[in-house]
Amino acid sequence: MDLQQEWVALQNKFEQYEFVAWANKLAAVFLLAQMNAGRLVLALIALLWLQEAVLKTFQSRLGERLLKVEQGMRKGVTDAFSAGAMQLHSDWLASRPGTAGLLSQMLRQLLRPTVALPYLPLMLFAWYRTGLWTGIWY
Repeated sequence: MDLQQEWVALQNKFEQYEFVAWANKLAAVFLLAQMNAGRLVLALIALLWLQEAVLKTFQSRLGERLLKVEQGMRKGVTDAFSAGAMQLHSDWLASRPGTAGLLSQMLRQLLRPTVALPYLPLMLFAWYRTGLWTGIWY
């Protein structure tokens, strides 16, 4: 496999993660529209938000690898292995942070505006619909 093939494979996977993230957002909207108001809806929307943060964390790792492959292609490296081809997991394992670092990566993704913005209004609307803002916790 050369660098161009690796780039195509990584780029396709990167775009698939983006598609799944959009599907998560649509599922949250559908969930809010179809289910009766309640704490379960809030919990499920929060779960979809967390799931998207995990997906975006994985996607960011692929993005880092894509940049490395593009750098090798830009330098005109002919030997794919000297440019680090097919080293996605080895490279990640070599720079893998500890548990706190992994949780920090996920939290950063969770709070990114492009991730958080769709879920916050949905959760606020669900919270309003449930009547939890009145202090009635049923």
